[in-house]
Amino acid sequence: MISISPTLREKMPEVCIGLLAVREAGNCPDHPALREARQGLEVELRARFKDLDRKGLRALAVFSAYDSFYHSFRKTYHVQLQLESVLFKGKPIIAPSALVGAMFMAELQTGLLTAAHDLIALELPLMADIASGEESYQRLDGTHQELKAGDLYIRDRQGILSSVIYGPDHRTRIKPGTNQAVYTTYGPPGISRKQVLEELEILEGYLRLFAPQLEREILEVL
Repeated sequence: MISISPTLREKMPEVCIGLLAVREAGNCPDHPALREARQGLEVELRARFKDLDRKGLRALAVFSAYDSFYHSFRKTYHVQLQLESVLFKGKPIIAPSALVGAMFMAELQTGLLTAAHDLIALELPLMADIASGEESYQRLDGTHQELKAGDLYIRDRQGILSSVIYGPDHRTRIKPGTNQAVYTTYGPPGISRKQVLEELEILEGYLRLFAPQLEREILEVL
């Protein structure tokens, strides 16, 4: 279902890309079991990181790996910023739907960057690649975006699905009626294959809270 381009392999041999594809995962606005788990995760995160300030949080290995990548683009890792909001501002984890909410929870629990897509909207196979600076796509909010050279992105036969710096696309976004989903996780240098696999397994566990009938089609890490 997904492969890594020879160019990306040559330029960033340490990169890991994970993919989880599921069926019978009917989307919904929220679910009591997922909401309970989300509230529990907020408590757990605040307890886990209670002795750290922003500087200490950013020094952790997982965030350091992403920060090293984002720094070259003069950006701050957005999952790290979301975690800071939960930890230091007391904000809850908010998501537009259960399929997206489960992903947000897995990202915050592990620190790993993931994108969600409607499987039906994809034109398989997928390819992970490194941008030359000539690529462009329509971001989730509908705006046109040109990629910067060196950014990591994933595409299907029709176009770009997501990039590390600019996030998921509009064409394959999760919708209220989505029943089949694909999640892709970016592991830049410093993030191991094991970490990516564990993050996707955690994500699947959250999905099963509101979709116990869920069928895993594929789980792989390249």
